[in-house]
Amino acid sequence: MSGHSHDHGHSHGGAHRHAARSFGRAFAIGIVLNLGFVIVETIAGFRADSIALVADAGHNMSDVLGLVVAWGGAWLAQMAPSARFSYGLKKASILSALINALFLLVAIGAIGAEAVRRLFHPSPTQGETVIVVAAVGILVNGVTAWLFSNGREHDINIEGAFLHMASDALVSVAVVFAGFVILWTGQQWVDPAMSLAVAAVILWSTFGLLKESVGMTLAGVPSGIDVEQVQGALEQIAGVDAVHDLHVWALSTTETALTAHIVMARADYPDALLEAARTILHERFRIEHCTIQVESHHPSHHSDC
Repeated sequence: MSGHSHDHGHSHGGAHRHAARSFGRAFAIGIVLNLGFVIVETIAGFRADSIALVADAGHNMSDVLGLVVAWGGAWLAQMAPSARFSYGLKKASILSALINALFLLVAIGAIGAEAVRRLFHPSPTQGETVIVVAAVGILVNGVTAWLFSNGREHDINIEGAFLHMASDALVSVAVVFAGFVILWTGQQWVDPAMSLAVAAVILWSTFGLLKESVGMTLAGVPSGIDVEQVQGALEQIAGVDAVHDLHVWALSTTETALTAHIVMARADYPDALLEAARTILHERFRIEHCTIQVESHHPSHHSDC
């Protein structure tokens, strides 16, 4: 005997669609702001004859691409299931988070390599121009990061977009600080030293995103969910003798799925058991998609299917 329990309540679905629309606007605003900043920075770089500014504009263009990837993943995740993709394309959001984590690693490498080069081969920095452009960067990247700040706790795809923008804002803060120090002291080494410090901070914050996105890609249990606690909660339901073949994995960056076999001596009230299990999984573990098979005895040997 088997039963299937799915939670697709109107409140949850409506909130999910509202969040998708809200972040759609956030992505659009962020892309427009950052694309405009890239254009301004490129023009300023050529006028000031600053290769560093032009190079940073290229780096910021990669952030625009990162926002496009994250938006694309969020949009694909909303597509309806089909005969070929029975869950839809929900995992697209996981792939976009992974791609953004890799983008961040590339950016860290580029920042670090350039900083090391300038430590050994310092070049004059036009402090005033760099400070003004970096200050604009703080505003643009800070506003964009703020647009994603409220949704990143439960969605690593949104967290990836947030980290991109927050890290760039942090880089701009370091550039402004270094620019003032250079103007006051003339010490050119301050700029690359600050860049290395910022690269280390970004690397630390990126590691969690990379680990989580790789784990989700490999159908690992999402962080924040303890499988032993889930099994224990199901075994506490009245009438349940045992739980086995329990599997938990991420359908997307915001949705979790579960399958389990539940053993009970009496199999004449599975509907009540399934409702109790659905409620526990939803309220305690935020698991919205569960498929549960009810058995009257624990098989000595069983195979996954």
